[in-house]
Amino acid sequence: TVVFCDLSGSTELSGRLDAEALRAVTLRYFAVMRERLERHGGTVEKFIGDAVMAVFGVPVLHEDDAQRAVRAALEMLTALDGLNEELERDHEVRLTVRIGINTGEVVATGDPFARQVLVSGEVVNVAARLEQNAGPGEILIGPDTYRAVERLVVAEEVGPLRLKGKAAAVTGRRLLDLRGDDPAVLRRFDSPMVGRAGELREMRLIARRAVRGRQCQLLTLFGEAGIGKTRLARQWLAQAAAGGMQVGTGRCRPYGEGGSLLALADAVRPFADAAGAEPDEADTDRAEALAVLRGGLLLDGAPDPSVEDTCWAVTWLLEWAARRQPLVLVLDDCHWASSVLCDVVDHLVTEIRDAPVVVLCTARPELLDRRPGWGGGVLNSGSLVVPPLEPDEVRRLAGHLTEVAAHATGARDALLERAEGNPLYLEQLLAMVNEAPGPAAAGTLPPTLHALIAARIEALDHDQRAALDVAAVAGRDFTVDQVG
Repeated sequence: TVVFCDLSGSTELSGRLDAEALRAVTLRYFAVMRERLERHGGTVEKFIGDAVMAVFGVPVLHEDDAQRAVRAALEMLTALDGLNEELERDHEVRLTVRIGINTGEVVATGDPFARQVLVSGEVVNVAARLEQNAGPGEILIGPDTYRAVERLVVAEEVGPLRLKGKAAAVTGRRLLDLRGDDPAVLRRFDSPMVGRAGELREMRLIARRAVRGRQCQLLTLFGEAGIGKTRLARQWLAQAAAGGMQVGTGRCRPYGEGGSLLALADAVRPFADAAGAEPDEADTDRAEALAVLRGGLLLDGAPDPSVEDTCWAVTWLLEWAARRQPLVLVLDDCHWASSVLCDVVDHLVTEIRDAPVVVLCTARPELLDRRPGWGGGVLNSGSLVVPPLEPDEVRRLAGHLTEVAAHATGARDALLERAEGNPLYLEQLLAMVNEAPGPAAAGTLPPTLHALIAARIEALDHDQRAALDVAAVAGRDFTVDQVG
């Protein structure tokens, strides 16, 4: 994903400032823009006059590069507002920018002398043209970027745009805001639950064990991206809440601001609020625990004043809350959890006493690459692997999606087979084919899935990637000898 950002009205600016002041203003502008881009994992490729060009996904590919780019762009506008207050005070000027964002395949090369990555291709040219078509203070995003972030953003259609170098008109979108990154926003949960009866039954048994034994139970749902871990967790949490259990939720993120325990802070906050609202009693432990949490974990997600103090305070809080009403502590996407958070979870599971608590984690299998002993050797710890849906379950799920009805039986069956039992794959494949029907679309991969799979390939070591290269040539069926 390529981002172009350029100053609007730079000619007028140069007429109002002398050369030295103009250079100082420009350098401050570049520094603020670079900081926001790099905070989200972008690489500033170059500065061109008054423009900044950055790329997300090179040299390191992420499954959410398009999301990172739009977040960075919106933060760039916000940061510019803060910079303008300083510039107005120091130089009596204000800056405005135009931003263009586009996603697709690029040719990337490294420059060892300049220590930078150089990218080229049509994607770069379109990003630049989108920026040129944006108004002051506007962000225009290209079609593939929009497909990758559609559920995340608020945007309005602009166009069709006639861009230099493009034979066909391009439909851009004006980026207005973010909807948030709650899974309910990013994924569809409006269709009925299909399958997972066995998993739900096992989860209910674990909750019952925690309540009857007044103990802490760790349950981890493992599964590939898009397989339905979060949907399964939400289905069970609705049942648990209906049965009288309290719920606190937090989500691990692959990057961003905040301390290493930010997901835990979000999850325990409702319980801390409840403890703080209790009538003032001579309870020194409660006062001390809340003081520790408010001064560190709840402030910025950091384990201040120490990890040990934070563990003690969270343990006390969860025991206090669960003795009043059984609770579930949810930590989503734990494959992105910090080592400190994993250590704290281990502590909670072993140290919580005489309190009905279920710690529910969702994670991809990569968590076990970093923490092979996750939950191991602890009697009150268990895991469930969320498998792909069976073919008949996929058909039932597809029957609830209105997009399916538009396709002939043969095309529909081909889509269901390509999804391979993964609800996210099915959803994205259907969305792409509905947007651009025809044989070409049916044989391509949606940008969201392309990014997801490419990021997984990026994480493989050299030998694994070599085996994958051979397997890609051999086809879907191959032997160990062929890839060995």
